[in-house]
Amino acid sequence: MIIVADSSALVALTVCNCLELLDQLYQDVRVPQAVFDECTQANKTGAKQLEKYLRNKVSNIDLSNYVISANGLGLGELEAMALYKHLNAGKLLIDDRRAKKVASLNDIQVIGSLGILLHAKEEKLITTVKPYLTTIQSSEIFISDQVIAEVLRISNE
Repeated sequence: MIIVADSSALVALTVCNCLELLDQLYQDVRVPQAVFDECTQANKTGAKQLEKYLRNKVSNIDLSNYVISANGLGLGELEAMALYKHLNAGKLLIDDRRAKKVASLNDIQVIGSLGILLHAKEEKLITTVKPYLTTIQSSEIFISDQVIAEVLRISNE
């Protein structure tokens, strides 16, 4: 299965050293050029790791061939959704709530960074999600206490 990724979820997985889970869970990981550009900005958390990881995973996409409601989304999110459609991908890895809603309206199957951790636990690639959640929480990435509690409930931790 192909998964197309957006920058925010990639940064979250980088923070907790879990990028390799994507390669273990999916046959092909792809990002559009705009997401690569966002992830590899010098001031971005994990930019060097993401540049190395994403180097051979970039696909160009022309947005003019796709009609996707923008609703204030960034270029990376829009290109990721268009690339998902173009590649007939199985999942879109994205964390932004508004972007997830737009994706859903466009019949795009989404998973977030925390969903990747849960999937990895189901597949026995990791034994617990809590340490990864703690690492993400201690970074500049905001995850609400309610979401953390729900992920821990789902994972039986």
